[in-house]
Amino acid sequence: MTHSKILFYFCFSFIGGIFLNSLLGISQIYLLGFLILGILLISVFWRHKNPVVIGFCILFLVFGIWRYQSFLSKLENSEIKKHINENITLIGIVDGEPGIREKVIKLEIKIEGIDDEILITTRKYPEYRYGDRLKITGRLEEPQVLDEREEDKSSSSPFAIAREFNYKNYLLKDGILAVINFPEIELMGKDFGNPIMKILFSFKNKLKGSLNSLMSPPQSALLEALFFGDEENISKDWKEKFNLTGTRHITAVSGMNITIISALILNFLLSIGFWRQQAFYFSIILILLYILMIGAPASAIRAGIMGLLFLTAQHFGRISTGSRAIVFAATLMLFLNPLLLKFDIGFQLSFLAILGLIYLQPTFSDFFKRIPNLLQLRYTLSSTLSAQFFTFPILIYNFGQISLISPLTNILIIPFLPIITILGFIFSFLGIIFQPLGYFLSWPTWLLLTYILKIIDLSSKIPFASFTFKNVSWISLLISYLILGFITWRAQEKQKLKFLQY
Repeated sequence: MTHSKILFYFCFSFIGGIFLNSLLGISQIYLLGFLILGILLISVFWRHKNPVVIGFCILFLVFGIWRYQSFLSKLENSEIKKHINENITLIGIVDGEPGIREKVIKLEIKIEGIDDEILITTRKYPEYRYGDRLKITGRLEEPQVLDEREEDKSSSSPFAIAREFNYKNYLLKDGILAVINFPEIELMGKDFGNPIMKILFSFKNKLKGSLNSLMSPPQSALLEALFFGDEENISKDWKEKFNLTGTRHITAVSGMNITIISALILNFLLSIGFWRQQAFYFSIILILLYILMIGAPASAIRAGIMGLLFLTAQHFGRISTGSRAIVFAATLMLFLNPLLLKFDIGFQLSFLAILGLIYLQPTFSDFFKRIPNLLQLRYTLSSTLSAQFFTFPILIYNFGQISLISPLTNILIIPFLPIITILGFIFSFLGIIFQPLGYFLSWPTWLLLTYILKIIDLSSKIPFASFTFKNVSWISLLISYLILGFITWRAQEKQKLKFLQY
């Protein structure tokens, strides 16, 4: 047993501890029992490697349970929580880019003096920006049980809430402890934020302005959503079409999206003549620029780390051990914030999409071996399906619906996302410098976006395009991934047998 494999087991045990506690809630008596068992195994069998490794795995399991409990306890016992259901006045800094909705705006506020964060909902005007120092007076409340996405409940959207959604925990994973709705606000000053983040947000707003001046809806709305995750300009009719065809993920900066795009960009560059080393470094630069361009939100940074690790493993020809790097990265992220595992769907999607690419992509590639590999088509198909195969159960569990037409629709549109991402960034950036040149270069992007919208429109009209699930339990989710794990293991065994035959 190598040292890297032992470390992998320790990391996996730590993640297992977080998983167990987030799912079941482990009492202190069981925690103590696990701790004693681990110490006994190490003490009694000190000269035997395997029992000692098992003992340390149990200790790392205990460490994961303890980390989750201590992290959650610190948040629940924070200073601001003592003032829930009180009318208060506080001073804080706008700590993130304002979340613009149709009629309101949401601001993350870091409170001066205690550094706790709250979320306020206010009218769109007057406008507030990142770094503004505000005096806020209003009633401090706990978040509602149901997410704001409840507004889509009348639709058949997979993003509508099919069951109760704990909005409190959804915000808690980002350190947001309470909300104030429509408070009195007084602007106390500007430019109190991080100068680097201010530059990034300013650049992002310039890109958005350039994009919308060079292209009209619905193409501009789709590109804006693809780039920045902003769906404000997408009509309800188009949102419904995205939902029915299982393509809503392209309008969000999701972990699955960045993971697939990072893999496809590399192979797109290889297909147009780049050397592997050139394509690798250029892909990394493009992914980093993309994350910076959208303002470097935490969700995109986490997904970017996963995507870059996959590119690195692929570059060095060590895809088979890429899962270890992904687990190491996940361990570090979960140590910093153990709530991500249960409450951050983006983290779940990026982690699972990467595992799908590592373990199932070779199998799908063999399945499509008769398809010509023009412009890396075979790789695109196998990558898209392997990532989706691993993420379908978690999507069904969270959103209660699956699009039956989704695999075909995604195969037809996802290969063009890297090209759109690259061309869209180029023409938007050039539009800031010299608008006529940006307008000229926007036409190829417009044509590709029009193609994608047409495919989605036609797919949404196919009868029985989606299927709804009600009350999907975590047990069903667990069984699904056990079955998926068995299928993946069998596929891996066939790949090994095939390799040995050669």
